[in-house]
Amino acid sequence: MLDFQEELKKFKPSLEVEDIEDAVYQENLSDMTDLLREVMDQNNK
Repeated sequence: MLDFQEELKKFKPSLEVEDIEDAVYQENLSDMTDLLREVMDQNNK
């Protein structure tokens, strides 16, 4: 049987996840609000 407490002590997060998180925060990504504003602006012209 697994000892979950021991397994949790061994756990180390993947470095790739941290790298992805930094990259996402540094990018200027459009969200749904940005897309809706763009569509509304196009319709108002």
